[in-house]
Amino acid sequence: MRNWQTIFRRWELQDVAPVVSLVALIIFFSVAAPGFFRWTTLVTAMQQGAVLAIVSAGLTFVLLAAEIDLAVGTIALWTACCCGWLFQHWATQTTEGRFVASPGIVAAVIVLPLLTSLVLGTLSGFLTVQSRLPSFIISLAMMFISQGAARYTTRGQAFRVPELLNYVGNRGIEHGGLTVIPYSAMLAAAIMLVGHIVLQYTRFGRYVYMTGGNRQAARLAGIPTGLIVTTCLAISAVTAGIGGLVNAGRMTSVTLDQNQDLLLSALACIVLGGTSLFGGEGGMGKTLVGVATFTVLNIGLNSIRLDDFARPFLMGIVLMAALLLNAILSRRRQ
Repeated sequence: MRNWQTIFRRWELQDVAPVVSLVALIIFFSVAAPGFFRWTTLVTAMQQGAVLAIVSAGLTFVLLAAEIDLAVGTIALWTACCCGWLFQHWATQTTEGRFVASPGIVAAVIVLPLLTSLVLGTLSGFLTVQSRLPSFIISLAMMFISQGAARYTTRGQAFRVPELLNYVGNRGIEHGGLTVIPYSAMLAAAIMLVGHIVLQYTRFGRYVYMTGGNRQAARLAGIPTGLIVTTCLAISAVTAGIGGLVNAGRMTSVTLDQNQDLLLSALACIVLGGTSLFGGEGGMGKTLVGVATFTVLNIGLNSIRLDDFARPFLMGIVLMAALLLNAILSRRRQ
């Protein structure tokens, strides 16, 4: 009995509010949109939320370290564009217009773009630490660099991506001919699980929280805060690249208009879950709740068939209310 009382004492309104908001949204849309509360809706939510979850998982590391990465959307775009460009140049085109490639080429056109995203993220972290400029400024420059690289590579053309990415983005475990669990959702769950284990049960995870909570105290305690920041930005870039590849596979091709709102959507998910923008507070579980809330809101607004002009307005109102609620609860906690 005492253990349960101890657990309940640790719960605070700021921790419970995101879950309550998610449950309230599910109940509201179940009433407002007939047929919303179905398994097919859940599968759709998992498919749409998978990319957001992958990108948000890496970005959570950056926010916990009290930094920001504005380049996640364009790095995701660059990784997908690089993959599509390499695939169409290295694969063999058949008379039917299909592109066929060996397993080695498929692996290369997936791994090499991810390595470039790792390089971009590591470079952002290195320049942030060495120049002592805010990561906001460095990642803003990296955003333009990766966007420019994507535009230069594709020249505005659409490129096909390997069939493996199409399979991951659109297929899943099936039952009765219907997808039950999408492969993209399984990949997102695995990435978030690894992120949770790293943050909660490793020395590196503790150092991330300490770096974000009090940078000066962490440095005096002997923690290599510069290395922690660089690693977090590298992790964010790699997960952004993975998200970009999965999204390209879901769309079966890559174009320059993909991932335009990925940065803002991922930030909204993380903050909706209750992770602080000032570092040192939050985690992967809260990010998961934020992703679920954002996805349910998006699908729910589509289900009630709002006007295309009214939908983003209403979504902004709901997000603003949730963010203000989290801010108020955070002040009361302090």
